[in-house]
Amino acid sequence: MQTNNTRDVYTLVTNQIIAQLEKGVIPWRKPWKEAGMPQNLVSKRPYRGINLWLLACLGYTTNLFLTHNQLTQIGGKVKKGEKGHLVVFWKVVDNTKEEKEAATDTAKKTTLLRYYWVFNVEQCQDITGYLIESPEQFNHVILPCENVVSSMPHQPAIQFKEPDAYYHPGKDFINMPKMKTFINSEAYYATLFHELVHSTGHKSRLDRKEVQSMTPFGSDIYSTEEIVAELGTCYLTSLTGIAPMTFENNAAYIQGWIERLQNNPSVIVYASTQAQKATDYILNVQPEETESEVTESDATVEATA
Repeated sequence: MQTNNTRDVYTLVTNQIIAQLEKGVIPWRKPWKEAGMPQNLVSKRPYRGINLWLLACLGYTTNLFLTHNQLTQIGGKVKKGEKGHLVVFWKVVDNTKEEKEAATDTAKKTTLLRYYWVFNVEQCQDITGYLIESPEQFNHVILPCENVVSSMPHQPAIQFKEPDAYYHPGKDFINMPKMKTFINSEAYYATLFHELVHSTGHKSRLDRKEVQSMTPFGSDIYSTEEIVAELGTCYLTSLTGIAPMTFENNAAYIQGWIERLQNNPSVIVYASTQAQKATDYILNVQPEETESEVTESDATVEATA
């Protein structure tokens, strides 16, 4: 185990997350578990907090990890060239005698952030006897959510061929991980709603510029579209009654993209208008009154006036 001060550990964790963001992966926005939830192979304890996301987004087919010491104890070893993955934890330590004597209050302990390294079972050899199959996960259909999906006119094809969720604007289809691989049913439908909102931007539907432009990950237009999709998801999860199960994830996701667009505070106004249009399209609802169009440029003028 290696020890550093808390600031250094925070930097390590932040760098891990930034690395995933730069590759187009949002660590906290992937609620399916084709590889299972990350846990320790030997103790069977699941990883929690930031460790959950740090390990889950690595892309292994099986999310079982162990330390180098544990690996040695069971007779295994790390494959040549493999590197460990960061895991952090809080450690409570007693203050030194001098600190205790100098203290004017009753505090005698300090909490420090520490880290160590773990290896995925795919990085190891000679451990076959310790591998077990994960139990089957069963999620259930939520009828109000199914009704939303089925009510969408001119719906894109929905396929389940890859363990990843995305909308392909060129070929106009949605790919979803299988329902049984999600943490729960609510997470499955929230993810599907997100992709359905993206699909409303296709030229044959609402012809939204953010979808049609095919801009790269991280650009302003891409970021705006992600906010549109997530706001639309919030609307749909609220209408179907599953919002309490998904809102925290939605909020964190939206905040992450807004921070990328700090120079354009009007984006949330524009995005909410587009999200409402997308939601109305999915629900096959025609608004009784047509509100005035809000464009990105109009919102910017109002915000800076």
